[in-house]
Amino acid sequence: MLRVAVVGSGPSGVYTAQSLVEQRTVPGVRVDVLDRLPCPYGLVRYGVAPDHEKIKSLQNNLRTALELPGVTFLGNVAVGDGPGEVTPRRLLDLYHAVVYCVGAATDRRLGIPGEDLPGSFSATEFVSWYSAHPDAAPEGFALEARSAVVIGVGNVAVDVARVLARRADDLRPTDVPDAALAALAASRVREIHMVGRRGPAQARFTTKELRELGTLPGAWAHVRADEAALDPAWADPSALSAAARRNVEVLREWAGRPDTDGLRRIRLRFFLRPVALLGDEAVRAVRFERTAPDGNGGVVGTGRFEEIEARLVLRSVGYRGVPIPGLPFDPERGTVPHDQGRVLRDGAPSPGEYVAGWIKRGPTGVIGTNRPCAKETVGSLLADARALLARRPAEDPLTALRAAGGDPVEWPGWLGIEAAEAMLGRRLGRGTVKIPDWEGLLGAARSVEGTAVN
Repeated sequence: MLRVAVVGSGPSGVYTAQSLVEQRTVPGVRVDVLDRLPCPYGLVRYGVAPDHEKIKSLQNNLRTALELPGVTFLGNVAVGDGPGEVTPRRLLDLYHAVVYCVGAATDRRLGIPGEDLPGSFSATEFVSWYSAHPDAAPEGFALEARSAVVIGVGNVAVDVARVLARRADDLRPTDVPDAALAALAASRVREIHMVGRRGPAQARFTTKELRELGTLPGAWAHVRADEAALDPAWADPSALSAAARRNVEVLREWAGRPDTDGLRRIRLRFFLRPVALLGDEAVRAVRFERTAPDGNGGVVGTGRFEEIEARLVLRSVGYRGVPIPGLPFDPERGTVPHDQGRVLRDGAPSPGEYVAGWIKRGPTGVIGTNRPCAKETVGSLLADARALLARRPAEDPLTALRAAGGDPVEWPGWLGIEAAEAMLGRRLGRGTVKIPDWEGLLGAARSVEGTAVN
């Protein structure tokens, strides 16, 4: 029997586990899906905005895969070399193979003065807060600023701008944690500037997300036509790809909108590159340099500058992988070196070690992109199966993790968390409401008879 550990229970990890147990090349494969958190689903649970219920419903598909025969979920298991963590070397003692599907856990930095001033946050920090990630500080965002700047023009930037602009009553039916809902209800933010260094044709958001931003009740979305017109495709977008053309067409509609007395204004700005966050004890404004197209799809600085007042800055310029102690890492790409999913150590495949998802290919693609990515890695692993089976794992993994002082949360423990979140929602007069802290999550898991948590 081939025993495999999959580290990470987001889409790439779940698709990897599903591919392994549903294939017919090597019979009897058993997969343990490990996660640092006591909850599965990765960014589907902790990265998708609470008002995007259709995308969040993908959890149902991931649940089906995690409940397949031969798949075991073990949450609250961290991989690394710190206290209470299991090392990659130890995992290879316990399994024939290990597939790392740990994603890209941190944000890219701007690398400009003032980036770490109070009031400046990564978009991931904001998303984690309103998604009830247990590592986020529940009181992290007071939202007392009247003006906010979102740096970036991708879907994550649209998400955080939309949540800032939404009425709290519209978020009440969602699973947003109660402290975040209260803060959003008390928000003083009235001006939201979403800023990109290139033009409308190069923006990375999808048209569906963009349209949604423009139809929020009580909000007004606008584009400065004179600024957007610096993009050569603004006047005639017919030569663009279908997705980029649709984006430009939507933005052109916004450029002609008359101002309204909406509760909040969302201003999309283009051809502005951040060069500094200004302030002494906290951020008070962002300084931008005006850019211009360079004729090759990029931009060049013009030497002209503009300041936008903001007491809240959310930086959304991409994700980056984080090294796992004991695994090789490419600091330039933010990924683990690999060949068709096989981890490379000093340029040669490392027996039994594999990667899939963003830590393999970088933070690109949509959720569905993880399926073919996982399939490629599984194909490599199965091709190596004969050699992998020649080695016998040292002992039962779950017994070994407990003996080492770990407290794995098994599937019944996760179901206990789900039940506690449903109960919390009923008590608050809402639907399901997420538990936002480690103590609450583990307490809910421990309350279920049969869970492995002690």
